[in-house]
Amino acid sequence: MNNQILLKIAHDTIASRFDNSFKIDKEKLKQEYGFLNKKAATFVTLQLDGKLRGCVGTLEASLTLLDDLMINSNNAAFYDSRFYELSYDEFLKTNIEISILEEPKLLEYKNKEDLKTKIKPNIHGIVLKDGLKKATFLPQVWEELNTYEEFIFYLCKKANLEDDSLVSHPEIYTYEVKKIK
Repeated sequence: MNNQILLKIAHDTIASRFDNSFKIDKEKLKQEYGFLNKKAATFVTLQLDGKLRGCVGTLEASLTLLDDLMINSNNAAFYDSRFYELSYDEFLKTNIEISILEEPKLLEYKNKEDLKTKIKPNIHGIVLKDGLKKATFLPQVWEELNTYEEFIFYLCKKANLEDDSLVSHPEIYTYEVKKIK
């Protein structure tokens, strides 16, 4: 896998909204870089001045790596509901990070204490699912929410669940990522 080509695709996808000379020849890329044809789930994270500026992705691989990366690059820059659209001036100063996700695996656990022993901080991304409510944090979120309690608290909050919703024994999935900067 070529990290530089992945970053270029993400960059050029966003840049094409500001300058139509940035064109992505999908067929040529797929021929030159066979790995782009494989199904993959990605997240694209944008940071501006060290702060989150957009983060959008998919949890399950249903599209090719190329298509998933292009869609999530565009969505992180222009359609993350937490932010207004990225401006050209911001884009020039934005850092792009790509996460390629392994398939999330259901984690069996008995209770909160058992779950804590099975979660690997800084390695596991977590998907929390309780009925129709669902949220995820990438492994990189451990850098900001570095205790298990804090990580789980904010993940529950993101899913619009009660602070102590682990009592209801939601489904927990873990995954790891390949991080590209």
